[in-house]
Amino acid sequence: MQIETLRLFCDLVEAGSFSIAAEKHRLTQSAVSQRIAAMEKELGTRLLLRLRHNTEPTPEGKLLLENAHRILALYDDCRRRLREMQQPVSGSLRISTVYSIGLHELPPYLKWFRDHYPNAEVRVDYHRSDHVYREVAEHRADLGFVAYPNREGHAGLDCDTFWQDELVLILPPDHELAERSSVRLPELAGLRFISFEPDLPTRKAIDAMLAKAKVQVNELMALDNVELVKRAVEVENAVAIVPQRTVYAEVRGGRLAEAKLEVPSAEIVRPLGVIRRAGEELSAAAREFTELLRNERLF
Repeated sequence: MQIETLRLFCDLVEAGSFSIAAEKHRLTQSAVSQRIAAMEKELGTRLLLRLRHNTEPTPEGKLLLENAHRILALYDDCRRRLREMQQPVSGSLRISTVYSIGLHELPPYLKWFRDHYPNAEVRVDYHRSDHVYREVAEHRADLGFVAYPNREGHAGLDCDTFWQDELVLILPPDHELAERSSVRLPELAGLRFISFEPDLPTRKAIDAMLAKAKVQVNELMALDNVELVKRAVEVENAVAIVPQRTVYAEVRGGRLAEAKLEVPSAEIVRPLGVIRRAGEELSAAAREFTELLRNERLF
């Protein structure tokens, strides 16, 4: 069994989707199916159940997943140490990121990287998504982090999806819907609503979801980052749709309530990824950071 096939299996179980796993590994869905089928044949057992909207591991698949994570961690640590012996990681790494990723997904990776590579200097700048693409294209950043990474309209850039988040409804704890664990989109019609600015990728995804359900909300304001959106929900006694990981602290602390949206999972999945200049060799620091993202789950 090849290491990369084992990694593909882990990513497939985590995503619950052949299409998402195929995109991440730059394979066709057919190729993913063939590799998983070959793995099942080699092990002599069924590892995955294909359901209507997603994929789940069998009990045997769960056992493999548990051990696969340990195997991959050992392999990746050994590979990292071998590279470090050949070429110590130093120099600068310039990162440009949207606020949500920079404040909620990147911190554990930045800490790990700084702890393991003290000779590398990492600088992080926070911008809107269009500015992040421009920073990378104009050589002002080595790596850029955005939601819904997209090559279209960005010639000369490559995109890789490393993570995914889920969009959820947030609302004040005393809101009439606050006790609900899930909410249907039609129930949002006419509610006081805090939006992201229209040109942001997450706003476009939310607009598409609401339009498909033929729901019109009462938009109070449109803001350019998730921290302002969360604060406005509290102050204005309104609701908003935001990435789930960005409100973990507020929900846990009782400042906000959270409810799942009763829509197909594909509509609320928010892919997160890294952009870099196409055809350009990464520095040792940038290469190690992307390897860390690809091989470790730290949140």
